[in-house]
Amino acid sequence: QIKTKKYPPIKLGEALTRVLSFPAVADKTFLISIGDRSVGGLCSRDQFVGPWQIPVSNVAVTAMGFDQYVGEAFAIGERAPIAVMDGPASGRMAIGEAITNIAAAKIDHLSNIKLSANWMAPAGFEGEDANLFDTVAAVGLELCPQLGISIPVGKDSMAMRTAWREGAQDKQVVSPVSLVISAFSPVSDVRRTLTPVLRPDLNTQLILNDLGGGKNRMGGSILHQAYLLEHGDVPDLDSAKILQAFFKAIQDLNKRNKILAYHDRSDGGLIVTLAECMFASHVGLTVDLEVGSDHNRQFAALFSEELGAVIQIDNSAELEVHSILESYGLADYARKIGHINDKGTLEISSNGSPLMDESGWLLQRTWSKTTFQMQSMRDNPECAKQEYDRILDTSDPGLNAHLTFDINDSHRAAVINKGAKPKIAVLRDQGVNGQIEMAASFDRAGFSAIDVHMSDIISGRTSLSEFKGLAACGGFSYGDVLGAGEGWAKSILFNARALDEFSEFFNREDSFALGVCNGCQMMSNLREIIPGAEHWPRFVKNKSEQFEARFVMTEITPSPSILFRDMVGSRIPVVTSHGEGLVEFESEQQNIQARSYVSMRYVDNYGEVSEQYPFNPNGSAGGETGFTSRDGRFTIMMPHPERVFRATQNSWHPEDWNEDGAWMFMFRNARYWVS
Repeated sequence: QIKTKKYPPIKLGEALTRVLSFPAVADKTFLISIGDRSVGGLCSRDQFVGPWQIPVSNVAVTAMGFDQYVGEAFAIGERAPIAVMDGPASGRMAIGEAITNIAAAKIDHLSNIKLSANWMAPAGFEGEDANLFDTVAAVGLELCPQLGISIPVGKDSMAMRTAWREGAQDKQVVSPVSLVISAFSPVSDVRRTLTPVLRPDLNTQLILNDLGGGKNRMGGSILHQAYLLEHGDVPDLDSAKILQAFFKAIQDLNKRNKILAYHDRSDGGLIVTLAECMFASHVGLTVDLEVGSDHNRQFAALFSEELGAVIQIDNSAELEVHSILESYGLADYARKIGHINDKGTLEISSNGSPLMDESGWLLQRTWSKTTFQMQSMRDNPECAKQEYDRILDTSDPGLNAHLTFDINDSHRAAVINKGAKPKIAVLRDQGVNGQIEMAASFDRAGFSAIDVHMSDIISGRTSLSEFKGLAACGGFSYGDVLGAGEGWAKSILFNARALDEFSEFFNREDSFALGVCNGCQMMSNLREIIPGAEHWPRFVKNKSEQFEARFVMTEITPSPSILFRDMVGSRIPVVTSHGEGLVEFESEQQNIQARSYVSMRYVDNYGEVSEQYPFNPNGSAGGETGFTSRDGRFTIMMPHPERVFRATQNSWHPEDWNEDGAWMFMFRNARYWVS
């Protein structure tokens, strides 16, 4: 170890490179994009934020229903490295980090927050039992009662060490006491969740809320870990009252619409907080630390991981914001540190003396190099390279929406609201998990959505003759062990009763059907019994060789689909969640026949048809991802419009969207056609 607390040999640019590349700080896309975050249709705030979908969200937020704005928030806090030096401080900091994270959600009272504590310790190892006792006491008997919050649940792992013998030598690895806090709370309005996405307005400013009170203690920091430096004094939550005041102030400012963006300070320190805001917003930042010319103080101000957060406010609100902060006793903890610039660079100075001026895209490449390398080894390296090289396009406009229809069409609403609600079968089978959001979508469009399991049809309990429509939902029917959706399709094709039911339904002139994701894959395997669907392809493993949970752009193309009436030419972001969405035709002739019946395709953020990853998450030629039958009554697609039919379900949406998302129009088209 380097036995020094001074930083003269370390250059700022090199230090930032090491910190941004450190796994605890670096881009986690390779982990997040392979998990289905949208299933259930109630996710309001996932890890990815903004038009460029950068995984830097402070908090996760879900709605409690499909017709309300109340919800639940979830956030995590952990500071295990600090426990090597000070167990109680690590426990207090874990709770503090969880609270500064969850503060981004609209929570009425701090006492609404409940904690789950995951304790880990090497029980029986010298000194660690006492360290665990002291940490539990600091958290459970002191801090939480002072904050007015409780820890009703948790778990523990008390065997966090391993020992073995190598030759004649005994060896062991011992983990320090570690506390991982999961914070949960009711949310009064999911629409009010704050994110690190900065508003690109030069007439705004950044305020640092430094709950460390300027101490900037560096022990256990990522910088020290990256350089194997002696740890020194560790950050700590010195005052529960200050944390309470901070939480109340942020909620008050949020209620008054005074905060434009919010990001907490944690791993990597202030400089990482600022850099991540830049990545999420495609703007530059100009920051003055105002800590003088001392090299050590400058590094401590940038890389210390004391509790706190950076907020963006409008310049016109400066006096009011500082007055509110002062009313909560935070005047000495908050100060203006900088503003947006139009050069796309991170400019850092101290009392006017320049310290750094680096381009945002170059810093983001450094931050994303770890995820790129992981993806390259695990997935298709060509796709990993395409995603990594996206960062080079500094003109990328990000997600956007171009609609050729009125998102609030009053004429359709008037027609839909007349008369009885036609019945639609929301079809599922073993392993299907998308039926709830599918039912909610059609229910809002004026249908009576009925849950129909394949066993209902096979047993004769339910007949498809009762329904005007059929919606085959997403999921993993039969684990996709026979191929994507193929087991589900075979349960129809190889059962006489089911085959008759579906054949009769498809051959009626007054029926329609939608297949989404696994339902799309299943229906493509039924094309022999669906009139006018002989040109439909099958869907195989994504080109990336990975499950893809993305929020990407699609374009509605000319086709006879009844679901896309008046939507042709629209470009709309949509959720994808599938591992097998790559279009595969039986022959070139089938491919040619299908071209007039492609109803949806992936486009990039410029609106151009794309085969580039991740704009096209499955790699299909021509971006093809949706098809319809010759008469347009039966439509299949890999993306999930039913998971984003409300504006609040979209990871990003235009500010002028209110309750309905753009995809609600598609479901109302179905109801309009029935009318």
